[in-house]
Amino acid sequence: MEREVVLCAASAYEQKFYFNPDFMGIPSSVKDELNIMCVLFTEDVGGIVELYFDEDGELSFRTTADEGDYLYDEIGSALKVKELQREKRELLEGLQLYYRSCFFG
Repeated sequence: MEREVVLCAASAYEQKFYFNPDFMGIPSSVKDELNIMCVLFTEDVGGIVELYFDEDGELSFRTTADEGDYLYDEIGSALKVKELQREKRELLEGLQLYYRSCFFG
């Protein structure tokens, strides 16, 4: 069984941002940056975006959309993920290091 831990998520449908309370030790400036990043992502392409740690401690993006959502931009979503991985590389690597050192045995 794979073990995934969601760090944060945003939904264009509910217009909400979720931050996992297990990560409250992360500085508020980093939480704010994640909030802005995820909300802007869903504003741009729609759907739902999640940042999660996989069983190996790698931080990954997952995007989904409701079945009948014809406004969701699947291609734009993949491009946006690649852009964020490039532009926010230092932040994402820091979060991986934090997770591995604090939560990943």
